[in-house]
Amino acid sequence: MGRFYEAAPLLEIRGLTTVFPTDDGLLRAVDDVSFMIPCGRTLGLVGESGCGKSVTGLSILSLVPPPGRIEAGQILYHRNGEGAPAETRGCNPLSIPSTIDIARLAPHGDEIRSIRGNDIAMIFQEPMTSLNPVYTVGNQIAESVTLHQKVGKREGRERAIEMLAKVGIPNPRQRVDEYPHQLSGGMRQRVMIAMALCCRPALVIADEPTTALDVTIQAQVLDLMKDLQQDIGMAILMITHDMGVIADVADEVVVMYAGRVVEQGAPEEIFHSPLHPYTRGLLASIPILGKRSKARLTSISGTVPHLLMLPKGCPFRPRCPECMRKCSELPELRTVEAKGHVVRCWLYSGTGVRNVGAAPQ
Repeated sequence: MGRFYEAAPLLEIRGLTTVFPTDDGLLRAVDDVSFMIPCGRTLGLVGESGCGKSVTGLSILSLVPPPGRIEAGQILYHRNGEGAPAETRGCNPLSIPSTIDIARLAPHGDEIRSIRGNDIAMIFQEPMTSLNPVYTVGNQIAESVTLHQKVGKREGRERAIEMLAKVGIPNPRQRVDEYPHQLSGGMRQRVMIAMALCCRPALVIADEPTTALDVTIQAQVLDLMKDLQQDIGMAILMITHDMGVIADVADEVVVMYAGRVVEQGAPEEIFHSPLHPYTRGLLASIPILGKRSKARLTSISGTVPHLLMLPKGCPFRPRCPECMRKCSELPELRTVEAKGHVVRCWLYSGTGVRNVGAAPQ
């Protein structure tokens, strides 16, 4: 199954369905989604805006805003050494394994609170809306440490300074007493990363962590996360619509459309031999630097369907250039290669793999 599955499983999502009741019906933001994240690996979750990526990340931490709720499925967190310090928790094979189904925990209960920020942390998309403007960045980082690690304020402050230095913020002893508005966008994003990593979590959910940054700072943040991953040994769920980011960091790629997984595989398979027409459309729409052409950029025709008005069968059917009569029925995920490349498309309903060509170079 490839290097992605060589490590022990840390998080397993099985048939996750997250819904939002509305006046017009039940909106299924995440519909029967399944994937696994091993220890120390990076899973990239990609797709257009509104496909369910962020709701999947929020569901993992039971942070779905009401009236939304997890309706079905399991979120199995394989927690080792429950109650042990950070150094012996998470993916340490020497500790005692235990499994928690996060989907069954009360959203405001003590058990999920002990997991949030401690075992599983989240880096949100926009730091200015996530950081509290009336508290210093040091106080906000230290709060997580003092809450989960049961240490005093002085030690919490020292841990905050240590993390600010680790994420590359200059003069951390001065910056620790500054407020979010006194920092640049790149530095605020580094503060968010420091806050997420201060308790040395086993898994970090990064929800569009580089969207609001320019390309130079974006590259620095991605390099920083890869370095910290090697240092701490954490797993990463990278949620983004940027295929370039996924190519840079991911060990495995999951493509979502209209709340469902439509393709999953190793990055080299997704980028060089994409199977689903939607994945091929995403890759074809990426501009190629240095290429001069009078032709218009490739685009996917149509618009993303409203989740309350999905077409019958395959939700991508109205936009698919290879639509056929069979597409009026919803296809199942099928494994089409020995390496575990899976796709949800009727083009691959036979015994062999249809030769659909590689992504455009």
